Amino acid sequence: MTDGARMATRPGVPPREVATHCPYCALQCGMALRETGGRVEVTPRQFPTNRGGLCQKGWTAAELLDHPDRLTTPLLRDRPGDELRPATWDEALDRVAAGLRAVQDRHGPDAVAVFGGGGLTNEKAYALGKFARVALRTRHIDYNGRWCMSSAAAAGIRAFGVDRGLPFPVADLGRTDTLLLVGANPAETMPPLLRHLTDQRERGGQLIVIDPRLTATARQATRHLQPLPGTDLAVANALLHIALTEGWLDRTYVAERTTGFEEVRRTVAGYWPAEVERLSGVPVADLEATARALATVDRAVILTARGAEQHAKGVDTVTAFINLALALGLPGRPGSGYGCLTGQGNGQGGREHGQKADQLPGYRRIDDPAARSHVAGVWGVPADDLPGPGVPAYALLDSLGTATGPRALLVFGSNPVVSAPRAARVESRLRDLDLLVVADFLRSETAALADVVLPVAQWAEEDGTMTNLEGRVLRRRALREPPPGVRTDLEVLADLAARLAARGHFPTDPAAVFTELRRASAGGPADYAGVTWDRIDADTGVFWPCPDPAGPDTPRLFADRFPTPDGRARFRAVRHRPAAEPVCAEYPLHFTTGRVLAQYQSGAQTRRVAALRRAAPGGFVELHPDLADRLGVADGDEVRVVSRRGELRAPARLSPAIRPDTVFAPFHWPGTARANSVTNDAVDPVSGMPEFKICAVRVERA
Repeated sequence: MTDGARMATRPGVPPREVATHCPYCALQCGMALRETGGRVEVTPRQFPTNRGGLCQKGWTAAELLDHPDRLTTPLLRDRPGDELRPATWDEALDRVAAGLRAVQDRHGPDAVAVFGGGGLTNEKAYALGKFARVALRTRHIDYNGRWCMSSAAAAGIRAFGVDRGLPFPVADLGRTDTLLLVGANPAETMPPLLRHLTDQRERGGQLIVIDPRLTATARQATRHLQPLPGTDLAVANALLHIALTEGWLDRTYVAERTTGFEEVRRTVAGYWPAEVERLSGVPVADLEATARALATVDRAVILTARGAEQHAKGVDTVTAFINLALALGLPGRPGSGYGCLTGQGNGQGGREHGQKADQLPGYRRIDDPAARSHVAGVWGVPADDLPGPGVPAYALLDSLGTATGPRALLVFGSNPVVSAPRAARVESRLRDLDLLVVADFLRSETAALADVVLPVAQWAEEDGTMTNLEGRVLRRRALREPPPGVRTDLEVLADLAARLAARGHFPTDPAAVFTELRRASAGGPADYAGVTWDRIDADTGVFWPCPDPAGPDTPRLFADRFPTPDGRARFRAVRHRPAAEPVCAEYPLHFTTGRVLAQYQSGAQTRRVAALRRAAPGGFVELHPDLADRLGVADGDEVRVVSRRGELRAPARLSPAIRPDTVFAPFHWPGTARANSVTNDAVDPVSGMPEFKICAVRVERA
């Protein structure tokens, strides 16, 4: 039993129990919730992803259900500078609707923007995209998942014709002979995944980790490659160079299942291992051993994550590793392939159904006339009335409150004041808005700036579906009703749509929304038409695409063909290029960010859980002892990390696990320890992914 959330005691009420999933990461661990005598108890349950395991975040998840900071009444700011005050729902929603109408009357439909989150259920993500395009008729909608998997998504689409984080079941990781993790630290970000890695090790498999830090995952690896941040692309090209030189190319696979290889061959010919060692710091011997481990076994898997993807060249970096996987003939074979470790709980489903600026439900492109016609028909509006593509997340936030940008913003399930790059600038943009509306269940740092805060339900208080890192659609089940005074996001959107006299129907029942989502996604790349709640309940979820309720789902993609016009995967030649911001005399060190085990994303939830706060009470700056010695810094000293955009202050943590030319800070904390005050807002030209993982800084004692 855990220190579960305490609730108002209800004598005589029989215990209630539901099988559901953890509210945090994309592993979506199976858990059971049981409410007895005013307590909610969390227990793990057997599920293919976590196999009965939970991390500390999952064990303590119920403590937020009745947290003292829980919002249970709308809050409203009468005038700029006033404090937020309690308000009725009618007062708050009338204020929002009037404000939205006033802004659009003055500046046009695109003067209102919507910002969503990768933790919203599929139903809420779908409804939010529909609300933006039908009720508001704005092109400006995007979400924080843009900062999670967008580079891997773009690379996957141009190589394979589809974006699904893992195109195979997660259990394949335990069956592979060699697993290469690039910029991934699942020992801290999704610990139950290590059960599969343990299976792999016990079978005699090799685990190779590419990471600038000796992370908890890297400590368990057979081999650790420790490159300079921002050089992963060069490392991937060197691995392919070695594979070609040694004759390890799967010629039959390349000839029969791919196109574009010759240009890639010519490009990687220039990535001599000795030159890449000079560039990245990875020894030639490690490059050669890694290439051999991938190419000379029966089964191999290459996985990327944020460390490789959150760069201004993130799409090309992922493409380089996909090229390596294709050259070795890995995708589509059991126990082999390329995949991406999705971060947020519904990072996959959240982008499939309309939160991204350029997409409609079913992963359809919003600029495709056939896609527009299909979705408009489901929504009951003319296709010409749907707006065109918007702009990616950072460009949207950076334009807020400007002469040409949106003047009002609705935020659902996100906290960009902490999570956005160049966060001080984003905070300033939010303050310049005519109207900021935040729907949340806690008073996040973003909600604290809002003109209107709307209290909404938590994960255990509403039904819905999530899509995990494998593309497996799961059921989230409600344990209880939301507290009095709290509404669901679907109810909020329906209430606002009614006040705005929007066309179309905005149901509040998540089952009805999912039925509509199935129709809207039918025929799209992410086809959910054959996925039903009953079918999910009868099994351990349903993998998309699943077009027919009576037909099979698709646990494994690419077995026979790729979803491209000719059925072949695309090689694409990519070249290393430096980070957007090189080091210099004034800023001589590389700065990178990441997560710690006991906290999650912007920390708005986990920082309020006592056990997690004890385990990770605040931010820190990780320095190599040699660097600390040069700076005159001792362990625990407060230091300043300064970039061209801002600074953070936090205690120094000395560790030989990091390179002497690099410093690290976790990004979960606000205020002076806010790591994203420092990070670079340069973005990938294809995906819009900001360069979170490298910028130039100096470090000094505070």
